[in-house]
Amino acid sequence: MAATNSSPSLDILVRGPEGFSLWNGPPFSNGQPSIKVETVACSNAKFSDDGSRLMVTKSGSTVSIYDCGTTKEIRSFEVPNILAAALSPRGTFLQTFQKASTPQEKNVVLWSIETGDPVYQQFQKNMTKATWPSIRFCSDESVACRMATNEIQFFNGGDFSKGITNRLRVPGVAAVELSKEPGSHVAVYVPESKGVPASVQIYSCAKDSQSQPLARRSFFRCSSVQLSWNSGSTGLLILVQSDVDKTNQSYYGESKLNYLTTDGSHEGLVPLRKEGPVHDVQWSCTGSEFAVVYGFMPAKATVFDKKCNPLLELGTGPYNTIRWNPKGRFLCLAGFGNLPGDMAFWDYAEKKQLATTKAECSVTSEWSPDGRYFMTATTAPRLQIDNGIKIFLYNGSLYFKKMFEKLYQAEWKPVSPDRFGEIAELIKSVDSLKVIETKPQGQGSKSSQGSTKTTSSNPPAQKAAGAYRPPHAKQAALAQAELFGESQAEGLSKNALRNKKKREKQKEKKASDGGS
Repeated sequence: MAATNSSPSLDILVRGPEGFSLWNGPPFSNGQPSIKVETVACSNAKFSDDGSRLMVTKSGSTVSIYDCGTTKEIRSFEVPNILAAALSPRGTFLQTFQKASTPQEKNVVLWSIETGDPVYQQFQKNMTKATWPSIRFCSDESVACRMATNEIQFFNGGDFSKGITNRLRVPGVAAVELSKEPGSHVAVYVPESKGVPASVQIYSCAKDSQSQPLARRSFFRCSSVQLSWNSGSTGLLILVQSDVDKTNQSYYGESKLNYLTTDGSHEGLVPLRKEGPVHDVQWSCTGSEFAVVYGFMPAKATVFDKKCNPLLELGTGPYNTIRWNPKGRFLCLAGFGNLPGDMAFWDYAEKKQLATTKAECSVTSEWSPDGRYFMTATTAPRLQIDNGIKIFLYNGSLYFKKMFEKLYQAEWKPVSPDRFGEIAELIKSVDSLKVIETKPQGQGSKSSQGSTKTTSSNPPAQKAAGAYRPPHAKQAALAQAELFGESQAEGLSKNALRNKKKREKQKEKKASDGGS
């Protein structure tokens, strides 16, 4: 199916100190994005998972909801002492967490965006990354659950007036992850306690099938876990992390990657072929493969199938990030954070590397919903200088770059990849786009034939700094130049040349005075 004119547009949310604005995404006319929504003052902004709604925190107590189709504000909520807010996947509900003054105060509220009324309220003592959002939804919002003390509570996502539909008792539960597509299973994590190893268990969300876990994996030396479901809810990746490395090979502890299936066909470690930490792992959009970056630097990257058999080796390098595009065709392997920003683009269908490039100091990175563009951003407060956005094509070519005095957030508006055409047809339309030809430092960015020039908002390429040479090395170079009769001017600085000319003039003056 080819891409048609009915394909949705790509939008980019950009937030700075003045607030957020919405750009029309690529391809850009005249090399610059047009503004879809002018700057709106806010302190935070977040899309719903399906991209239909945008939540904007405008002040300490005001949360506004925008319809992304019309870009108009459709609802505003006044929530005093708000500490956190989250949208449900389809933008049907807004969940808020307030600072509670008494235990009797129900400080977690689930609001209906359509009516503006609360549909469910409860008390929660504190909020952590593992406990927020308090109520978890699957992608279609048909199932919702909440972690309580020693149990998981389930709700009908379409009608919260029914209250808790069933309870799953799990003593000591510390974290839950509801499968997204479909919401058929829930994974629960129970930490170590009194010599009993930590465990992750998978249960069915159906009330009649919750008597026993469908799968279970236990492990010692476990400080925390990251749970990642695949599309189809058949497999669960468990990244187990320990604060202490018993082998003393890593200051940051150790990590192991486990894999569980809901049908019990696989339960155990993913066979990684290099010692060291697991830096990143991500499922493909099909849910049939996952890619892992692992091992001490230079790290190794491998694609596995659902049975943990290696399918493709992506090589080694200074990498700690893997991003699979929403169409499942291309991969970006990158080294961000404290690494120099190397990126390698791969065509998974052809099993070949397309290009390598760099995006130094990147904080966030994300493929566009149609799978054709890859955006990196350098944002505050992680980095206070060199804030900016870069957009690359699927083949690693730099398409757009813009620098900011201060940038807090840059992200694509979510759109279902199914609404776009086949990736093979989509990439044909970007192969003819003008790209910025990157040159080595010290040369200005020149455009290749038929390409656009770097925009005026971008700083010119700085001249590369020369290698450091100690003073004695400079003197040795001068002596060598005199010995072989070479010109000394090349190794002298401006001040040295000026002083040299002064000394020569003084010698000439003395010589002329002596002659007279």
